[in-house]
Amino acid sequence: EIFTDLTPDDVVAEMMAGVSAGVVVVGHTHMQTDRGVGETRVVNAGSVGGPYEGRPGAFWALLGPDVDHRRTDYDVADLLERVGATDFPEPENYYRESLLEPSARADVAAFFENAARERR
Repeated sequence: EIFTDLTPDDVVAEMMAGVSAGVVVVGHTHMQTDRGVGETRVVNAGSVGGPYEGRPGAFWALLGPDVDHRRTDYDVADLLERVGATDFPEPENYYRESLLEPSARADVAAFFENAARERR
């Protein structure tokens, strides 16, 4: 299932059918989210290696009694240099796109929602 801030509440509720009240942590879209749907709180921690937040950084969540979304800066240029020294295919293109110049959150959400609508 694809879940973004743009996903209608009734669609999210259907995704969460059978889930008892509480917190559900989801992923896949690489965007931090914290949203209540009925009695369920749906959280996406974000992404360290491919954030779609419109700016570089490691996006993650600290889970405890509450959910605390966080962002940590790191030296992306150093990472690119280190990855470039490996056998990772096309590291410069992959990491430049996803880490140095991350896509805007709204653009990615619209992309995922269009893909989800096509599957529904």
